[in-house]
Amino acid sequence: MHFGSLPYKTKQFFLLLIKLSIVVGAFYFIYKKLIENKELDFRVFLQFLRDNDTFSVKTILILLFLTGFNWFLEILKWKIVVAPIEHISFKNALEQSLGSLTASLFTPNRIGEYGAKAIYYTSEKRKKIVLINLLSNMMQMGTTILFGTIGLFLLNSKYNLHIDYFKGFRFLSILIVIAVFTAFGLKQKKFSIKGFSIERLVRFYRNISTTTKISGMVLSVLRYLVFSFQFYYLLTVFDVNMSYYHAMIVITSMYILASVIPSVFIFDVVIKSSVAVYVFSIAGINDFTTLSIVTLMWLLNFVLPSLFGSYYVLNFNLPKDTNL
Repeated sequence: MHFGSLPYKTKQFFLLLIKLSIVVGAFYFIYKKLIENKELDFRVFLQFLRDNDTFSVKTILILLFLTGFNWFLEILKWKIVVAPIEHISFKNALEQSLGSLTASLFTPNRIGEYGAKAIYYTSEKRKKIVLINLLSNMMQMGTTILFGTIGLFLLNSKYNLHIDYFKGFRFLSILIVIAVFTAFGLKQKKFSIKGFSIERLVRFYRNISTTTKISGMVLSVLRYLVFSFQFYYLLTVFDVNMSYYHAMIVITSMYILASVIPSVFIFDVVIKSSVAVYVFSIAGINDFTTLSIVTLMWLLNFVLPSLFGSYYVLNFNLPKDTNL
């Protein structure tokens, strides 16, 4: 979008229209996922919670605290990792993190977050912001892969899943071949990402201080431990008799499987719910309990923050020197 040649009032009108569209789109997406979820009837779910008096005030406060702590860590991580490009306050990091969540909620795998965060910055910084956001997300994904790999190994050891190692080895071999060809292609230095040559990308990431990278990884691990504990706490709320150690084996396995399966936004929640149902069924947890917990985790960690994020979207103003 290029608004540079338009009158000021016209720019403001189009900007307001875009902001309203984002908020309405996010709310409609949430409504569709809750009301038209074929795997879990939301009305039955609410009735179940009412009939069983599942949540006390104490439980609700603990869940909200864990949600707040989860997002506090994410916002703090963004403040730290973006510092090499621009120093921002915690309040700015809060606005950018929650606003971009709302704007990206209905995009495939929340890909819209990259553009949403970049637009908070002046045009000459946006490419770097996209790369910093990629680094931040890679840190979180790396944490998921690390814990998930250990979890899958322990899950197989505990429940004897009869994994077809030949198929696994074949899949791994394909990945290695792809990685080798990719590495060979990158060495040719003919490729570029958004105007950045591979050589410049490598140099860009190398120039980020070790302290920033370590801080980002530590916060990613802490955040992972917080939301995985929140999942475990919900298991105890639903009277699932499972130790924290055994629950973490299943939870970490679920998160890595849900993360590596590609999905588009229409089926994103459904696919991740199906993965959770499959993994937890191995541990003998009934489908309704699993789907209820997955739904609550989504409500607490995505829907609730996105409602606050809608305020920041509606109050967003473009940077002064932008050409949008």
